[in-house]
Amino acid sequence: MKKDFTPEKELLFLALGGSGEIGMNVNLYGCDGQWLMVDLGMTFSGNEYPGVDLVFADLEFIEERADDLVGIVLTHAHEDHIGAVPYFAADLGVPLYATPFTAELVRRKLEEAGLLDTVELNIIEGADSFALGPFDIGYVPLAHSIAEGHALLIDTPYGRIFHTGDWKLDEEPIIGDPTTEEELTEVGDEGVLALVCDSTNVFNPNPSGSEGAVYRGLLEEVGKHKGRRVLVTTFASNVARLHTLGEVAKACGRQVCVAGRSLDRIIDVSQDNGYLLDFPDPVDFDTAMGLPRGEVMIIATGGQGEPRAALSRIAESNHPLELVKDDVVLFSSRQIPGNEISIGKIQNRLADRGIVMVTDRQSEIHVSGHPGRPELEAMYSWLRPEILVPVHGEIRHMKEQARLGASCGIPHNVFQKNGDIVRLAPGDPGKIAEVISGRLVLDGDIIVPADGDSIVMRRRIAYNGIVIVALDSKGRAVIDSAGLPLDEDYADFVVEAKADIAAGLKRLKGSARRDPKEISEAARLAVRRAAQRWSGKKPQVKVLLTGE
Repeated sequence: MKKDFTPEKELLFLALGGSGEIGMNVNLYGCDGQWLMVDLGMTFSGNEYPGVDLVFADLEFIEERADDLVGIVLTHAHEDHIGAVPYFAADLGVPLYATPFTAELVRRKLEEAGLLDTVELNIIEGADSFALGPFDIGYVPLAHSIAEGHALLIDTPYGRIFHTGDWKLDEEPIIGDPTTEEELTEVGDEGVLALVCDSTNVFNPNPSGSEGAVYRGLLEEVGKHKGRRVLVTTFASNVARLHTLGEVAKACGRQVCVAGRSLDRIIDVSQDNGYLLDFPDPVDFDTAMGLPRGEVMIIATGGQGEPRAALSRIAESNHPLELVKDDVVLFSSRQIPGNEISIGKIQNRLADRGIVMVTDRQSEIHVSGHPGRPELEAMYSWLRPEILVPVHGEIRHMKEQARLGASCGIPHNVFQKNGDIVRLAPGDPGKIAEVISGRLVLDGDIIVPADGDSIVMRRRIAYNGIVIVALDSKGRAVIDSAGLPLDEDYADFVVEAKADIAAGLKRLKGSARRDPKEISEAARLAVRRAAQRWSGKKPQVKVLLTGE
């Protein structure tokens, strides 16, 4: 087992995020005493972190070795690959590398954080390669649901890595020029030591589908709804889909209205980088509402149920844009696991108002940006790696891809999860150590451990409520609470809880009668037991000792 984890004459891989969950991607390669980071992403919070929006990988391992970190290379501009940059890049103190579209979105994040003069951001044109310490790096264009999705070809003294990032195969990609089968086969002919590969859609027995097919599906679907106002919700970052929607709107004789700041930003950055140049000039909200219903297409954020996004506000009739009975909402995006409840709430509001909804289950209006099994099998056959390292997935996804790789004849299929150091070369590949990994959360303006006291306490309060007891030196108590399900019984509970406090304090003996800690603990236990008797809940109890 290693002790200081400094890479020796070897090639190491370590995921700090993204291996064991979908999102929060942070990957490290170690070689000849130095580390390279690929992506620095985040994920969005769920119910397990009350009051928290953003979740990050714990970077303690590499922060302690920042002097050995040569740079951060970004594969593409999705938040789960770049979202943590403004929170950690300055502290890591190394340059960032990205292609132009990704770099512009990162630049804007750094500008908003006041870090433009602090963090070095290098723009790499698609065909350029560059060296960072012992790593020679080149971008390999692959199709994905954002402009400039890339794999990385990483050459080291111990072998070549093909790090896919997020990808799919698409014969009609609409945006970009993905690397061809012939070109990927040539990469395989040159030799690939390890394929580090997206696992998200490994259970899908079919190819992910083409953006060109989505154009035809959307054209047909929008064409069905003549005389109705149509709203399409999609991921803001999906530049190809925005191009498709612009073309569909023009073909159907509809003006485009855009609702959502993230959409405005993506369109702006795309046009600055040569994309969406034929996108129709959007009309403002007032103009859109003044057009005949069948002559406008609204493109809106919020398809994942985000409460502050445009679609949610439109569903609540709390937005300048309005939908009425028989208008149509097309969900041109997949339902991200974990968002089912929030999406369902919006769809129920829309349904209650008589608004028609269409999802990808009813019509071919969306395709995934991640590879299904046939695409994975094709990539294996082209690259012919010696080692497969599944990443970007939950445990079940990565385990299944390891099985798929083995069934396709890949000699070594290495399952790993966040915190596992894997030696790829020399010798047989496999896990050699386990290091600290975990989660951090952005709580207000402060980054704290996801399992820290503040989050744990907030979760307990959310489940069981809280009781505050103010106790003076004569044992007189004032009790207040929040979150107890007592209602009309509350006054009786308070009377009994005060009596229990008095009884508990009488049981104290000797010096304990004067010890603030003993007094506080006796009162706390008395109130908690009373609350449990009355409500069945075990609330958090805070005792404040006051003067006379």
